[in-house]
Amino acid sequence: KANGTAVVICPGGGYSYLVINQEGSDVAKAFAKNGVTAFVLKYRLPSEKIMQNKTIGPLQDAQQAIKIIRERAAEWKIDAAKIGIIGFSAGGHLASTASTHYNEKLIANNQNISLRPDFSILVYPVISFKDSLSHKGSRRALLGKDTSDQSSINKYSNEVQITNRTPATFLLHSSDDKVVPVGNSIAYYQALIKAGVEAEMHIYSKGGHGYGLHNRSSDDNWFDRCLSWMRKNKWL
Repeated sequence: KANGTAVVICPGGGYSYLVINQEGSDVAKAFAKNGVTAFVLKYRLPSEKIMQNKTIGPLQDAQQAIKIIRERAAEWKIDAAKIGIIGFSAGGHLASTASTHYNEKLIANNQNISLRPDFSILVYPVISFKDSLSHKGSRRALLGKDTSDQSSINKYSNEVQITNRTPATFLLHSSDDKVVPVGNSIAYYQALIKAGVEAEMHIYSKGGHGYGLHNRSSDDNWFDRCLSWMRKNKWL
């Protein structure tokens, strides 16, 4: 059913593990049923044991995924101008980082292939590392125990990294999310609107955190709303 659109899926897990099924392969199957070629990104988790700079490890992998898909777009029958990224929770932080730091080339890219996603979908995402909004576990895992470095906190608080070139974005969150405050999505949405970027946001009153495709507190299907948004923007 391939229609030329592709998506890189970033599962959550607080940068400490990956929710590879509920926020990975299950999501990939849902996209595939609707003609979207889906890639689940098993990104490296930040670790000083295997990385000189653990803050860039996950982003390197997201950039590499986008690069590979663009390089092999013709082979895989993908439109190189319709490659998006979706992330859940900390995976949403990675997806929003890929969407705002694409000019910071952290991988070998001699052909200068664009590392910018064409659209992003952020589901109960970690966005900000500022104290008032931060999911402290994700911040600690990526930046280390000493999170007093204000420059690193600002760099990875992606609501302050948005420009008019940030990809169009679909956001989903729940008001009663006790793990990642809904203010993360609201801050990103407000910054997108201020920058003149196409954005759509859905906030459920209930649902908590980590429900993947199915918010069981509502009979509304957020994935259908996401597909509608994609149709409106001609990615479906």
